[in-house]
Amino acid sequence: MGEKSKNTGEIKVTSGKKEFSKGDLAVYPAHGVGCIESIESKEINGDTMNFYMMKIVENGMVIMIPTSNVESVGLREVIPEKEVPEVYKVMQEKAHGADNQTWNRRYREYMDKIKTGSIYDVAEVFRDLFQLKLEKDLSFGERKLLDTAQNLLVQELSTAKDIDEKSMMQEIEDLFN
Repeated sequence: MGEKSKNTGEIKVTSGKKEFSKGDLAVYPAHGVGCIESIESKEINGDTMNFYMMKIVENGMVIMIPTSNVESVGLREVIPEKEVPEVYKVMQEKAHGADNQTWNRRYREYMDKIKTGSIYDVAEVFRDLFQLKLEKDLSFGERKLLDTAQNLLVQELSTAKDIDEKSMMQEIEDLFN
């Protein structure tokens, strides 16, 4: 029943479609960009399992991700820089008609999109809430979601473009001016 931990250092894990190595940057849904700090083997109930130890860049939180669950938890690579203009296109589209829904229904819908881990879904949430904010006051929950979506976008896009977050935020603001 106890847990034994052993840091296995530089091993590469090849389960699932994507393998990550120590030092790789990756995106964990709803938490943002993190760095694979190590790959560790832990014995749990007599079974040895490998885990990615991922440190979230923004807040330093460490997440243990079973290497066999990479796809199911939505862990993915940071988008390549050439994909950034596609994300910008999504942000510049007209918001989808969410104004006839109650705020709590919108909130649930937007939270589900953020949890997918797709930068395109996060861009849609940001776009819709940003445009809604221009028309009316957002609820507290919607403001928090807008901030979350903005932070997730800035983290990943600045990483993809290899620029600082302040410059990335300015680029996003320029899209809406």
